[in-house]
Amino acid sequence: MRRTDAPRGHAPIMVHRLNWKRASMAAALGYHAADAGRGARLCFGLRPGRYGTEALIGVLEQLKAFYEGENVVLVWDGLSAHWSRAMRAWVEGQDWLTLERLPAYAPELNPVEMLWSSIKARELANMAGDHLADVADAAERGINRVCEDDRLPWSFLAHTGLAVHSPTPHN
Repeated sequence: MRRTDAPRGHAPIMVHRLNWKRASMAAALGYHAADAGRGARLCFGLRPGRYGTEALIGVLEQLKAFYEGENVVLVWDGLSAHWSRAMRAWVEGQDWLTLERLPAYAPELNPVEMLWSSIKARELANMAGDHLADVADAAERGINRVCEDDRLPWSFLAHTGLAVHSPTPHN
């Protein structure tokens, strides 16, 4: 809910007919360390229910295809599915993937949190779709808006205070 309107002394009421209980979104913002001119890349997924370990492994398989042949350092928050035994076992077999963990309770260090904030503030503000597809369409419009602006994903990273550095060549 972003903004409501109601007569003074009455609680605002937003009426909707949702036929689903929960949807979850997953995203990864990619920044190329060796060539910043390549631009940021965004991977996004939305599903009914929640992202458990199995679903997140599926997302990582898509990420692998997205960054085919490249090494990826993934910075993740402390979501339990990110660090489950099954996830750690799967990651150990992935030579293309390195995981780094964000400190606990530090969403301000996660550029994806800035992405969610941007989409919630515009495309999903006061959204009360009748179906999950309505929410998915609005979220996709937000993702497309972010992708069309080359500066926006970089601003999410800048907002965190983090930076991408080129790898140091080995002598």
